[in-house]
Amino acid sequence: MDANQEMALIQLRKSVEKLGSSTEGYGEKTLMRFLIARSMDSEKAAKMFCQWKKWRAEMVPRGYIPDSEVSDELASEKVYLQGLTKKGHAVMLVKVNKHFPSKDQVQFKKFVIHLLDKTIASSFKGREIGNEKLVGILDLQSITYSNVDTRGLITGFQFLQAYYPERLATCYLLNMPQFFVTIWRFICRFLEKATQEKIRIVISEEQKQEFIREVGEDVLPEEYGGRAKLVLLQDVAVNY
Repeated sequence: MDANQEMALIQLRKSVEKLGSSTEGYGEKTLMRFLIARSMDSEKAAKMFCQWKKWRAEMVPRGYIPDSEVSDELASEKVYLQGLTKKGHAVMLVKVNKHFPSKDQVQFKKFVIHLLDKTIASSFKGREIGNEKLVGILDLQSITYSNVDTRGLITGFQFLQAYYPERLATCYLLNMPQFFVTIWRFICRFLEKATQEKIRIVISEEQKQEFIREVGEDVLPEEYGGRAKLVLLQDVAVNY
């Protein structure tokens, strides 16, 4: 860590205290994520950090969302946790053709938190370092209009942007049908530039091979060019 980063961290801690909160219990790597997300502006990062702490206290009072609170979403068996990439990023895969817009938006938001928390938790053994990242794979194979959940996708990405800063390493979109292109362009209006730069739409054979190389054959299921089996989100045990 260089002198400028150390100074920014000192200023961040002071700014958080001025806002009536505290950074006690949070390490440098965690705080740096907020600084990076706000272009090293300590005051903006402090505001983001305080909003995050307030949001976590309200939405995740236990520190995690148990399976029992998102049972309807888990029942569709649409999300899989596939292990770690060579860079140590946790791999989360979503089969979008198994998803349907939720009638219970409170449960859906809890489910987004549940899957993001669990994906991140699956990347560390023992204690969290604070800078763990995830790789998301959205498989759009065989989706119909009934699977399209614009609101849900926007919610997921906005949660990542606002409450999981610098957690997303890359998000891959596979098998995008032509009708979804316009929908995706609309969704992109709600995404920050930094988020859009982390999204890869895989179309060409060259892009497919790059996707396999970057994620890794050991964690990718066979149907995606790897050697692994699909592992359901609810079948993975983690320590929060």
